[in-house]
Amino acid sequence: MNKIWLQSYPPGVPEHIDGDTYSSLKQLFEQSCARHREHCAYINMGAKLTYEELDTLSARFGAWLQQEAGLRKGDRVALMMPNVMQYPVALFGALRAGLVVVNTNPLYTARELEHQLKDSGAKAIVILENFAHVLQEVIGHTDIKRVVVTAVGDMLGFPRSALVNFVVRRVHKKVPAFSLPGAVRFNDVLKSAAAQSLAPVELSHEDIAFLQYTGGTTGIAKGAVLTHGNMVANVVQARAWLSTGLTLDSHIYIITALPLYHIFSLTANCLVFSTWGACNVLITNPRDFPAFVKDLKKYRFAFISGVNTLFNALLHTPEFDTVDFSELKITLGGGMAVQRSVAEHWKKVTGNVLTQAWGLTETSPAACINPLVGIEYNGSIGLPIPSTEVTIRSDAGDVLPVGESGEICVRGPQVMREYWNRPDETQKVLSTDGWLRTGDLGHMDAKGFVYIEDRKKDMINVSGFNVYPNEVEEIAASHPGVLEVAAVAQPDEHSGEVVALFVVKKNQDLTAEALIEHCHRELTGYKVPKHVYFRDELPKTNVGKILRRALRDELAAAQQH
Repeated sequence: MNKIWLQSYPPGVPEHIDGDTYSSLKQLFEQSCARHREHCAYINMGAKLTYEELDTLSARFGAWLQQEAGLRKGDRVALMMPNVMQYPVALFGALRAGLVVVNTNPLYTARELEHQLKDSGAKAIVILENFAHVLQEVIGHTDIKRVVVTAVGDMLGFPRSALVNFVVRRVHKKVPAFSLPGAVRFNDVLKSAAAQSLAPVELSHEDIAFLQYTGGTTGIAKGAVLTHGNMVANVVQARAWLSTGLTLDSHIYIITALPLYHIFSLTANCLVFSTWGACNVLITNPRDFPAFVKDLKKYRFAFISGVNTLFNALLHTPEFDTVDFSELKITLGGGMAVQRSVAEHWKKVTGNVLTQAWGLTETSPAACINPLVGIEYNGSIGLPIPSTEVTIRSDAGDVLPVGESGEICVRGPQVMREYWNRPDETQKVLSTDGWLRTGDLGHMDAKGFVYIEDRKKDMINVSGFNVYPNEVEEIAASHPGVLEVAAVAQPDEHSGEVVALFVVKKNQDLTAEALIEHCHRELTGYKVPKHVYFRDELPKTNVGKILRRALRDELAAAQQH
């Protein structure tokens, strides 16, 4: 195969990586802690955690999971938290105990949470108390035996912890009442496990590290099986690329606003930068942009990752232009397309290029990244990273020539093993020789740069989060007033895209407000339709399949006028 992208590689980036650099994420983490013991690992709301403290606390948490919770190697544990200190403690504790981490979106509705917990077979969960009432609704239908509940301020140190928890609970009233008999508190777990020691666990590249859930064309979330080998490979791949843009001889701050339960943030911010002993500044609520900007002013940061909508919102927040960007070396955009207008505005304000990267949950996630130096925004998703091959293929699976459009396919050590308990779905996307069909349509130019043109799937991308039309349609169609429904992406200035519903009424009294409210009860906020359009009929193929593309085209045409 002619790897034309190699000619465009930045100096110093190898064609292949050594996947045996670490035997597992456990070894990667323990080596990082040993090497950078005194460095700050995490900062959250002004509180600091060193690598030495993270080592100690995660070992305690892992010991509790083994000895008190009775979990064994390969058992699944769900983590349902935003960016708080407890997340890395629980994450590395679980991995060191040989467990499989099931990252769970804290904004899930009861229906979505129940599906993920049942599908993964998780036996324990660590959950922020703000969302415990949702777990209460479904726990009886799952295999969950042990629940650890935590509060936002639990690891911020006295008196800050008490103050933050008081404000969250009493002032903002963000913790609905819940009852979870037998649940234990996170800080109590750490205290009770102080005398216990972590039992050694042998882990290899073949062991599963994460069940990372992603939607599908069916609308049912599937668990991508990401092994220690997949994750180690992607860390080493990304590190080889990022080291061309960073000088790593001094301690650096990195900004982590994307949630660590999202695969982009998990690999790029949490895992890659731990190997360098960097300090992760955790932003718990990135939607509070004035507070976010205040945090940015406190640290001369070298790296920030995010999605297009996040960068755009920061640029429109007062005082963002007064932040000190003198140390900023890399701004990495992923999760959704970076818009040219946002990239140009970012460069003007920060002096730093907004670099676009691309990948999928199924690729751990990095597959392509743009060069970090000597290149401006180019609209491309970049070059295949080391040990990664990319081809553009026809529907029949034939490799297409340079410049021709087709489905982007990826092969490399970071490609998932399979979908959890879904051999039928795995077979649809993964060939016997390791090629992953991504569902994205695009082309590669003569220099090896890859460009995305469209999505083969009808997926809707809201601020970097995937929304699958089938799931929204199923919920909307369950309303007694709905006869037919189609969910499509509508371009949106703030979120990139939002969900729009085209509906044929069964009951003429049905209103858009009533239907949106109905969807709100069953769907996470970003999946809820923002626009509802009523029609007498929906466009269909000759076999009666609704033509979503025709509806998308109608919206696009309306926006141009």
